[in-house]
Amino acid sequence: MGILSWIVVGLIAGVLAKWIMPGRDPGGIIMTILIGIVGAIIGGFLVGVVVGGDPVSGINITTILVATLGAVVLLAIYRWFAGRSASRV
Repeated sequence: MGILSWIVVGLIAGVLAKWIMPGRDPGGIIMTILIGIVGAIIGGFLVGVVVGGDPVSGINITTILVATLGAVVLLAIYRWFAGRSASRV
């Protein structure tokens, strides 16, 4: 699947990740959507490495689930690091 498709799926994943993990984020909804895009790209890459080739093609439920999982993991890591740096200040 092309990078443009992963960006579109990432937008959807960012919104779903925000819905799954509600709360205040240091960067707001825009940062969460950007994290969704990056999470989608990372999730798609990892699935491609583990399964081999490009197993997910097109925008479908599988790609959205992979992207959302990547976005949730990345959002949790981002919140953890942002919380640690805020507590040190």
